Amino acid sequence: MKNNTYTIKLGGWQHLEASCRQLREIVFIQEQNVPPDLEWDGLDENCVHTVAYDHENHAIATGRLLSDGHIGRMAVLSRWRHKGVGSTILELLVRHSLEQTGQEPWLDAQTHAVDFYLRHGFEVQGEVFTDAGIPHRHMYWSGKHNQ
Repeated sequence: MKNNTYTIKLGGWQHLEASCRQLREIVFIQEQNVPPDLEWDGLDENCVHTVAYDHENHAIATGRLLSDGHIGRMAVLSRWRHKGVGSTILELLVRHSLEQTGQEPWLDAQTHAVDFYLRHGFEVQGEVFTDAGIPHRHMYWSGKHNQ
């Protein structure tokens, strides 16, 4: 998938690992202080991954999809936030989950990002919980867009 400012690749860990690792190191481990042993959970090899690259082929955003419809590890470099790349990655993962795996997408959103996911057809379920020291909310796909 390509637009004027970035290209998104969808694939397996064996092809996208270096880019995914770089982005998640910056966003989760460095910026958010997620412990490396929690970030590298051993599930990546069994996921579908997305990576967005800028026009100079630098990785700028990523996300992953587990076989049960769980979308996670959505990470966008700070200078690329609020420019639509996260939305494009999320929409691609939702579509892939629905069309390729037949699974209803769901995710655990950091509380600061709940509104982002609400705008993209997800709804909150349950109470706030802590994961890796960060408050989260469980969200499930409803398909209702709140743009």
